[in-house]
Amino acid sequence: MGMNETLKAISDPVRRDILSMLKAGKKSAGEIGERFNLTGATVSYHLAKLKAADLVVEEKYKNFIYYELNASVFEEVLLWIYNLGGEAK
Repeated sequence: MGMNETLKAISDPVRRDILSMLKAGKKSAGEIGERFNLTGATVSYHLAKLKAADLVVEEKYKNFIYYELNASVFEEVLLWIYNLGGEAK
């Protein structure tokens, strides 16, 4: 996905909170959902948006799907933001 999808994905406060949670390590959708007062479908929607933007990766284990932060996308975003500053004068 491109920069637009990434920035759209992180524009939502719930998705930013999910990303912050995942800094501590892999979490299942159920573990993520416990933190929010949202339906399971809404949590799945947010996770799908994060996955589509490559901000999280999923790993299936038995009957569970675990989500993990994909830090490489953040490195690309930070590099882009840094380059916005241009040349020092």
